[in-house]
Amino acid sequence: MVLLTELSVLVAGYLLGSIPCGWLAGHWLAGVDMRQEGSGSTGATNVLRVLGKGPALVVFVLDVFKGTAAVLLAKTLLQPQGFSLASDWLVVAAGVAALAGHIWPVWLGWKGGKAVATGLGMLLGLAWPVGLACLGIFLIVLSVSRIVSLSSVVAALALPLLMLASFGAGGLRPAYLSLALLTTVLVVWRHRSNLQRLRAGTEPRLGAKRS
Repeated sequence: MVLLTELSVLVAGYLLGSIPCGWLAGHWLAGVDMRQEGSGSTGATNVLRVLGKGPALVVFVLDVFKGTAAVLLAKTLLQPQGFSLASDWLVVAAGVAALAGHIWPVWLGWKGGKAVATGLGMLLGLAWPVGLACLGIFLIVLSVSRIVSLSSVVAALALPLLMLASFGAGGLRPAYLSLALLTTVLVVWRHRSNLQRLRAGTEPRLGAKRS
């Protein structure tokens, strides 16, 4: 029974993350496949470029919710009397499953988004002060640079340090720090083409017309 519950939260995390909100927005609102438009991502940034601010905001909120829901569901089922080291790892695994679902959704031939919004939602479910701090860093960099990819990468790089600062040396939860490091690697890896364009000076800014 315990094993079934553990497997269930992992499967539920993946299925929640794999809900293709951006793809559905493109399909329902404009009859387009977001994988064939703009950057090819199903995330909120590409929805903003293709469909506009309203749909992008809705997709962003839903993508955040997917990550939060996966973690809170796992906490409810696995930590009813509080956390333990073993249950912490499983809760984190449920969050990672949601990220994997968003990046590699089974419904879309394993091609989804870059998991920034879903990663934020996961952090808000795990340690909301860290999630809000990452969001703050993202918004500050975005307000200065107007480049979403740069803002996402900077926030991801700050994540492990924020997680360390949040819990301190005495109360550090190894599963959370491991997740922070994994999330940083995932976000940077998913933005490798953006980083190449940043180095070349060709990465688009918000509000700039695409040639």
